Amino acid sequence: MMVKEILRSDKFIVFKNIGWKFLRGLWKRLFLKSTSGIFLVGKYVQITHGSHIICGKNVKFEDYSEIHGLCAEGLIFGDYVTISRGVMIRPSSYYGGDLGRGLTIGAHSSIGPYSYIGCSGKITIGKNVMFGPKCSLFAENHIFNNTEVTIKSQGVAQKGITIEDDCWIGSNTTILDGVTIGKGSVIGSGTLITKDVPAGSVVLDKRNKIYKKR
Repeated sequence: MMVKEILRSDKFIVFKNIGWKFLRGLWKRLFLKSTSGIFLVGKYVQITHGSHIICGKNVKFEDYSEIHGLCAEGLIFGDYVTISRGVMIRPSSYYGGDLGRGLTIGAHSSIGPYSYIGCSGKITIGKNVMFGPKCSLFAENHIFNNTEVTIKSQGVAQKGITIEDDCWIGSNTTILDGVTIGKGSVIGSGTLITKDVPAGSVVLDKRNKIYKKR
Protein backbone atom coordinates (compact mmCIF):
# COMPACT_ATOMS: atom_id res chain seq x y z
CA MET A 1 0.00 0.00 0.00
CA MET A 2 2.82 2.33 0.93
CA VAL A 3 4.52 1.86 -2.46
CA LYS A 4 1.29 2.61 -4.34
CA GLU A 5 0.83 5.83 -2.35
CA ILE A 6 4.38 6.91 -3.17
CA LEU A 7 3.84 6.18 -6.87
CA ARG A 8 0.60 8.18 -6.87
CA SER A 9 2.44 11.08 -5.23
CA ASP A 10 5.23 10.91 -7.82
CA LYS A 11 2.75 10.89 -10.69
CA PHE A 12 1.00 13.92 -9.24
CA ILE A 13 4.29 15.82 -9.07
CA VAL A 14 5.17 14.86 -12.66
CA PHE A 15 1.78 15.95 -14.01
CA LYS A 16 1.90 19.18 -11.99
CA ASN A 17 5.32 20.04 -13.47
CA ILE A 18 4.10 19.28 -16.99
CA GLY A 19 1.07 21.47 -16.36
CA TRP A 20 3.23 24.44 -15.38
CA LYS A 21 5.45 23.90 -18.45
CA PHE A 22 2.36 23.82 -20.66
CA LEU A 23 1.07 27.10 -19.19
CA ARG A 24 4.43 28.80 -19.65
CA GLY A 25 4.47 27.52 -23.23
CA LEU A 26 1.08 29.09 -23.91
CA TRP A 27 2.52 32.46 -22.93
CA LYS A 28 5.95 32.15 -24.58
CA ARG A 29 4.58 30.92 -27.91
CA LEU A 30 2.89 34.30 -28.41
CA PHE A 31 6.31 35.81 -29.00
CA LEU A 32 7.64 33.22 -31.46
CA LYS A 33 7.42 33.35 -35.25
CA SER A 34 5.39 30.13 -35.27
CA THR A 35 4.69 27.00 -33.24
CA SER A 36 2.51 23.96 -33.76
CA GLY A 37 1.22 21.44 -31.25
CA ILE A 38 2.19 21.49 -27.59
CA PHE A 39 5.06 23.76 -26.50
CA LEU A 40 6.53 23.03 -23.04
CA VAL A 41 8.72 25.60 -21.28
CA GLY A 42 10.55 25.03 -17.99
CA LYS A 43 11.40 27.45 -15.18
CA TYR A 44 13.65 30.46 -15.77
CA VAL A 45 13.91 29.91 -19.53
CA GLN A 46 15.19 32.94 -21.46
CA ILE A 47 13.96 33.41 -25.02
CA THR A 48 15.01 36.52 -26.93
CA HIS A 49 14.14 37.70 -30.46
CA GLY A 50 11.38 35.13 -30.73
CA SER A 51 10.31 36.47 -34.13
CA HIS A 52 13.24 34.47 -35.57
CA ILE A 53 12.26 31.18 -33.87
CA ILE A 54 10.08 28.41 -35.38
CA CYS A 55 9.01 25.38 -33.32
CA GLY A 56 7.36 22.19 -34.53
CA LYS A 57 5.06 19.94 -32.53
CA ASN A 58 5.78 19.09 -28.90
CA VAL A 59 9.05 21.01 -28.53
CA LYS A 60 10.48 21.25 -24.98
CA PHE A 61 12.73 23.99 -23.58
CA GLU A 62 13.80 22.76 -20.13
CA ASP A 63 14.68 24.77 -17.00
CA TYR A 64 17.34 27.51 -17.21
CA SER A 65 17.89 27.12 -20.96
CA GLU A 66 18.72 30.24 -23.00
CA ILE A 67 17.57 30.48 -26.60
CA HIS A 68 18.65 33.66 -28.38
CA GLY A 69 16.97 34.00 -31.76
CA LEU A 70 18.79 36.97 -33.25
CA CYS A 71 20.25 35.63 -36.52
CA ALA A 72 19.95 35.81 -40.30
CA GLU A 73 18.32 32.42 -40.97
CA GLY A 74 16.48 31.86 -37.72
CA LEU A 75 16.30 28.97 -35.26
CA ILE A 76 14.17 26.07 -36.49
CA PHE A 77 13.25 23.26 -34.08
CA GLY A 78 11.60 20.18 -35.59
CA ASP A 79 8.87 18.06 -34.02
CA TYR A 80 9.59 16.52 -30.60
CA VAL A 81 12.91 18.34 -30.13
CA THR A 82 14.18 18.66 -26.55
CA ILE A 83 16.49 21.45 -25.40
CA SER A 84 17.64 20.27 -21.98
CA ARG A 85 18.34 22.09 -18.74
CA GLY A 86 20.88 24.91 -18.90
CA VAL A 87 21.52 24.72 -22.66
CA MET A 88 22.66 27.98 -24.30
CA ILE A 89 21.92 28.59 -27.99
CA ARG A 90 23.60 31.75 -29.17
CA PRO A 91 23.99 32.77 -32.83
CA SER A 92 24.98 36.38 -32.13
CA SER A 93 25.21 39.03 -29.46
CA TYR A 94 22.15 39.97 -27.42
CA TYR A 95 22.48 43.50 -28.72
CA GLY A 96 22.76 43.17 -32.49
CA GLY A 97 25.90 43.93 -34.52
CA ASP A 98 27.07 41.09 -36.75
CA LEU A 99 24.24 38.59 -37.16
CA GLY A 100 25.01 34.89 -36.98
CA ARG A 101 23.49 32.39 -39.41
CA GLY A 102 21.37 30.24 -37.10
CA LEU A 103 20.34 26.66 -36.33
CA THR A 104 18.14 23.93 -37.82
CA ILE A 105 17.51 20.81 -35.73
CA GLY A 106 15.49 17.87 -37.02
CA ALA A 107 12.64 15.90 -35.47
CA HIS A 108 13.20 13.76 -32.36
CA SER A 109 16.65 15.22 -31.68
CA SER A 110 17.81 16.42 -28.27
CA ILE A 111 20.56 18.63 -26.87
CA GLY A 112 21.96 17.41 -23.54
CA PRO A 113 22.07 19.46 -20.32
CA TYR A 114 24.43 22.45 -20.10
CA SER A 115 25.53 22.28 -23.73
CA TYR A 116 26.60 25.34 -25.75
CA ILE A 117 25.47 25.81 -29.36
CA GLY A 118 27.40 28.68 -30.92
CA CYS A 119 25.61 28.97 -34.26
CA SER A 120 27.27 32.11 -35.61
CA GLY A 121 27.93 29.97 -38.66
CA LYS A 122 25.04 27.78 -39.79
CA ILE A 123 24.55 24.63 -37.69
CA THR A 124 22.39 21.88 -39.17
CA ILE A 125 21.47 18.90 -36.97
CA GLY A 126 19.51 16.03 -38.49
CA LYS A 127 16.76 13.80 -37.15
CA ASN A 128 17.13 11.44 -34.18
CA VAL A 129 20.42 12.97 -33.03
CA MET A 130 21.30 12.64 -29.34
CA PHE A 131 23.74 14.89 -27.49
CA GLY A 132 25.03 14.05 -24.03
CA PRO A 133 25.61 16.71 -21.35
CA LYS A 134 28.03 19.61 -21.72
CA CYS A 135 28.70 19.38 -25.45
CA SER A 136 30.03 22.46 -27.27
CA LEU A 137 29.59 23.43 -30.92
CA PHE A 138 31.51 26.44 -32.30
CA ALA A 139 30.57 27.33 -35.87
CA GLU A 140 33.15 30.07 -36.34
CA ASN A 141 36.89 30.69 -36.01
CA HIS A 142 38.73 33.94 -35.38
CA ILE A 143 41.06 35.10 -38.15
CA PHE A 144 44.55 35.90 -36.86
CA ASN A 145 46.89 35.97 -39.91
CA ASN A 146 47.81 39.65 -39.65
CA THR A 147 50.14 40.25 -36.71
CA GLU A 148 50.07 44.03 -37.25
CA VAL A 149 46.52 44.42 -35.98
CA THR A 150 44.49 42.89 -33.17
CA ILE A 151 42.89 39.48 -33.61
CA LYS A 152 39.55 40.94 -32.62
CA SER A 153 39.64 43.45 -35.50
CA GLN A 154 40.24 40.72 -38.13
CA GLY A 155 36.78 39.21 -37.80
CA VAL A 156 35.79 35.56 -38.11
CA ALA A 157 35.41 32.76 -40.66
CA GLN A 158 32.14 30.81 -40.58
CA LYS A 159 32.06 27.50 -42.47
CA GLY A 160 29.25 25.94 -40.44
CA ILE A 161 28.68 22.53 -38.85
CA THR A 162 26.52 19.65 -40.12
CA ILE A 163 25.52 16.62 -38.05
CA GLU A 164 23.54 14.13 -40.10
CA ASP A 165 20.67 11.88 -38.95
CA ASP A 166 20.88 9.20 -36.26
CA CYS A 167 24.10 10.27 -34.52
CA TRP A 168 24.99 9.90 -30.84
CA ILE A 169 27.33 12.59 -29.51
CA GLY A 170 28.81 11.71 -26.10
CA SER A 171 29.12 14.09 -23.17
CA ASN A 172 31.75 16.86 -23.16
CA THR A 173 32.34 16.53 -26.91
CA THR A 174 33.62 19.66 -28.68
CA ILE A 175 32.83 20.13 -32.39
CA LEU A 176 34.63 22.89 -34.29
CA ASP A 177 33.72 24.93 -37.35
CA GLY A 178 33.72 23.35 -40.82
CA VAL A 179 32.95 19.81 -39.62
CA THR A 180 30.42 17.32 -41.02
CA ILE A 181 29.58 14.23 -38.94
CA GLY A 182 28.11 11.54 -41.17
CA LYS A 183 24.86 9.68 -40.66
CA GLY A 184 24.75 7.04 -37.94
CA SER A 185 28.05 7.98 -36.29
CA VAL A 186 28.91 7.65 -32.60
CA ILE A 187 31.26 10.14 -30.92
CA GLY A 188 32.78 9.10 -27.58
CA SER A 189 32.74 11.33 -24.52
CA GLY A 190 35.33 14.09 -24.34
CA THR A 191 36.33 13.90 -28.03
CA LEU A 192 37.51 16.99 -29.93
CA ILE A 193 36.13 16.88 -33.50
CA THR A 194 38.22 19.01 -35.88
CA LYS A 195 37.61 17.26 -39.21
CA ASP A 196 34.86 15.40 -41.05
CA VAL A 197 33.64 12.04 -39.74
CA PRO A 198 32.46 9.52 -42.38
CA ALA A 199 28.98 8.01 -42.03
CA GLY A 200 28.70 5.06 -39.67
CA SER A 201 31.92 5.78 -37.77
CA VAL A 202 32.73 5.27 -34.09
CA VAL A 203 35.16 7.94 -32.85
CA LEU A 204 36.65 7.34 -29.40
CA ASP A 205 40.12 8.88 -29.60
CA LYS A 206 40.46 12.39 -28.14
CA ARG A 207 42.17 13.51 -31.37
CA ASN A 208 39.37 12.63 -33.77
CA LYS A 209 40.80 9.21 -34.74
CA ILE A 210 38.22 6.88 -36.27
CA TYR A 211 38.31 3.78 -34.11
CA LYS A 212 36.12 1.49 -36.20
CA LYS A 213 33.08 1.29 -38.42
CA ARG A 214 29.72 0.29 -37.03
